[in-house]
Amino acid sequence: MSLLHLLQILLLAIIQGAAEMLPISSSAHVTLAAKLIGFDLGSDDAAKYRWAFLLVMLHTGTMLAVLVYFRQRWKGLLRQWPALLTATAVTGAVGWGLKHLIEHVWLRDPRTGAPGNIEQLFLNLPLIAAALASVGLLIFAAGIKELRQPAQGESVGWWPALVQGIVQGLCLPIRGLSRSGSTISVAMIQGIARQRAEEFSFALAVLLTPALIAYEGHKLLALRHAAVTDAVGAAAAVPQVTDLLLPGLVGMAFSFLAGLVGLWWLSRWLERGHWWWFGVYCLAAAAVVLAVHYGLPATG
Repeated sequence: MSLLHLLQILLLAIIQGAAEMLPISSSAHVTLAAKLIGFDLGSDDAAKYRWAFLLVMLHTGTMLAVLVYFRQRWKGLLRQWPALLTATAVTGAVGWGLKHLIEHVWLRDPRTGAPGNIEQLFLNLPLIAAALASVGLLIFAAGIKELRQPAQGESVGWWPALVQGIVQGLCLPIRGLSRSGSTISVAMIQGIARQRAEEFSFALAVLLTPALIAYEGHKLLALRHAAVTDAVGAAAAVPQVTDLLLPGLVGMAFSFLAGLVGLWWLSRWLERGHWWWFGVYCLAAAAVVLAVHYGLPATG
């Protein structure tokens, strides 16, 4: 692992860890940062495999950060298990259904009938900008409502849980739609107190992350197989798991630390009524993404 590659991983891990906890879409920020620093996201199957492995490790680090940060509150959160299970089940149904719809209808190849790859669609920077702007408006609306009339609800009933699951499911396959930003904002609009909305959102993340890691693991196996069988001599170019483990562990450690800092910052800003500032940031980030996209030199 070269010094440049190590520095790239450290930067992406810090961005992933902090942005995963803040309501500003980690996927959008990591994708944009990777493009700007020249990190190979998928020029061939071996590169896709390397990128997918790193993302699995980064998400594992942020999940551990949530477990550690909320360790004092898990007992109280577990009393909300019917709402948590409801929201998680709805998330899976909506997220999988939306992904299937996009790949088999929107991205379907009209000549062969083969489904498209949603991951390539959401490397599209204008689409990421639109998603960032959408969640920015939602966060801004929730923050202004909170300033005018702070929410007081301390429990999440079945209806708020159902809505939380739908919102989270819509966010899963779409780069730029912050899961935490959307779910916390919707909970606050529904009358859930800020701290409870934050805790419930990240409890959902903990329940969801193992399934996402398993899904990413399945993709890893498929990508490795594709890289090995793609062309003559491709097997030599495919990185071994042992070669990816050290940079992956470094990334996981730094995403864990950045995640703890991000959660601390988020909690403080929620307590001080600064939620709407994240909405302003997302709108500004959308403008930056568009500027980067239209400012990048054409390739081909």
